Amino acid sequence: MTNPGPVAPRRTRLRPLGPDEVRLGDGTWGAWQRRTGAVTLRHGIRMLEREGALDNLRRLVGRSAAPFRGMVFQDSDVHKMLEAVAWELGRVDDPVLRAFFDETVSLLEGVQRDDGYLNSAFQRDDAPAPTWTDFAHGHELYCAGHLIQAGVAARRAMGDDRLLAVAVRLADHIAERFGGADSSAYPGHPEIEYALVELYRLTGDRRHLDTARAFIDRRGAGWLGPGMFGAAYLQDDAPVRETTTLRGHAVRALYLNAGATDVAIETGDDELLAVMRAQWDDLVARRMYLTGGTGSRHRDEAFGDAYELPPDRSYSETCAGIALMHWGWRMLLATGDSRYLEPVETALYNVVAAGIGDDGASFFYSNPLQLRGDHVAGQEEATARRLPWYACACCPPNLMRTFASIEALVAVAAPGELRIANYTRAHIDTDAPEARVVLDIDTAYPRDSRVRIVVHEMPSGVALLLRMPQWCRRADLRVDGVVRAFDARDGWVRIAGDVASGTVIELSLEMPVDVVAAHPRADAMRGTVAVRRGPVVYCLEQRDNTADIESCLIDPAVVIRPGAADGTALGPLLHANGASRDRDAAEPLYATWPRSARPLEAEELILRPYASWGNAAPGAMRVWIPLTAADDRAAPLDEGDRR
Repeated sequence: MTNPGPVAPRRTRLRPLGPDEVRLGDGTWGAWQRRTGAVTLRHGIRMLEREGALDNLRRLVGRSAAPFRGMVFQDSDVHKMLEAVAWELGRVDDPVLRAFFDETVSLLEGVQRDDGYLNSAFQRDDAPAPTWTDFAHGHELYCAGHLIQAGVAARRAMGDDRLLAVAVRLADHIAERFGGADSSAYPGHPEIEYALVELYRLTGDRRHLDTARAFIDRRGAGWLGPGMFGAAYLQDDAPVRETTTLRGHAVRALYLNAGATDVAIETGDDELLAVMRAQWDDLVARRMYLTGGTGSRHRDEAFGDAYELPPDRSYSETCAGIALMHWGWRMLLATGDSRYLEPVETALYNVVAAGIGDDGASFFYSNPLQLRGDHVAGQEEATARRLPWYACACCPPNLMRTFASIEALVAVAAPGELRIANYTRAHIDTDAPEARVVLDIDTAYPRDSRVRIVVHEMPSGVALLLRMPQWCRRADLRVDGVVRAFDARDGWVRIAGDVASGTVIELSLEMPVDVVAAHPRADAMRGTVAVRRGPVVYCLEQRDNTADIESCLIDPAVVIRPGAADGTALGPLLHANGASRDRDAAEPLYATWPRSARPLEAEELILRPYASWGNAAPGAMRVWIPLTAADDRAAPLDEGDRR
């Protein structure tokens, strides 16, 4: 039996391959994962020390005299780090990471109460409230969820049961207090729901699945209270099963839906899964940024109204991008429908990849699609530059656990078939389709759209399926050099006939540069376009351009062309024809229509992958670029057109 990754459904036809079945090569994903192990995890350990997260636990066992520091949910940063370190130690026995893991697990064992409760913010004498009294904002269940996921990871990746034992004691405590019909409780910040489902998948203890389902079904009763932003902020204004739109705090909403999808999978709840489909369709059609970002309101980190997607006010928290990936991956496993992978891929290569700097030790919390040159951050989450850490540090360790386990998103298996879900350089060796399959994937995707698969072992009767991305309008398939016709049914290309050992499969995906226009109701993008190449969204960044990009316009009628030798791992720099206007600072903000036209000067515009911006001195950036054809004036109506 192989060790699974972070998600291991019991009742789906599709099963993700685990970390001992997929090894990443030196492609984009492998580089991210190696950077995480060599740089980011060590940086995270230093930050936990600097910000007091570890001392918060040590003081409870007499090992620190420092006062409690940080947010009430500071423990969750420790737990996410432990999860990331566990996945990394499953690959490499790094002495620095091993010492952190062993010492921190021992610390948690010492802090945990006899009844299983564990939370440093509420076990202290000067706690902000008694335990289990502030469900809306206390985050006790949220922190518990991350501890449970860390325990599951340690068991699956390392075969280490110590942290799992701590997690089980805490989960048992929660099930005893809140799992029964006599409880009305549920978390203000969802996350524990899919942690409990995963614990059930690992241990077989049905109580944890039942508790997760209870938390889903109780939500919407208004029990949490309105709080400072209203019940919708907490997704507590209506029952989950009666809601077809995304609303409220984006991370909470997406974590909630990932948990609800897991519950639907394991209980066979088709009604709940249908609701998840409806909410997904609402998200993709009306409330998701081009980059896969979600959340257009800074005040409450929340979804806005339909088509309310202002580029310069995009919150698009990095954690929300990760949460979208979690939900979309579960929707794939529940349905087999590859369309759920499209936003997963978009979020990964744009809003999630943007969340961490090239140095592996600096981060974005929010991810706007436009930053003005004179931007002044009102809070650190809206900063114009990457920071080494945050007072609310949820995003950095979330990125760490994502990249530390990212190989689990490469492929899924089902009886008689293996499906390649995402393209990156990797080696696969698995018995998942009830017979051993060994193959290598060679690709520089997404910079290069060619995928080469060398099959070393594949028994007769096992089918190989390759995902056909929705953005690809044409592809070329060759098997051992011979062109093959194919039908991309339901988004999957099935390799017809037996695939013998030694077979070489080459899939070339047409990856043109697309100019994208927004929905007519998306007022904030009217008169502008964006540029996308495959799954990668592009932006103008001031460091690449001599003209002031805030006054630049683009001419989409002229072919946008890749640079000859420049670029990033996500794609080449692109060169476009455009123009710039001299923006006179003395020009009035408002003027009588029609405003006088200002002269245009021809410019060559250089665009880079959005995820690569912000790795130099802070400066302006924009994804949505005004059109050269747009004019400040509009033709007056003829008399016959007036009403």
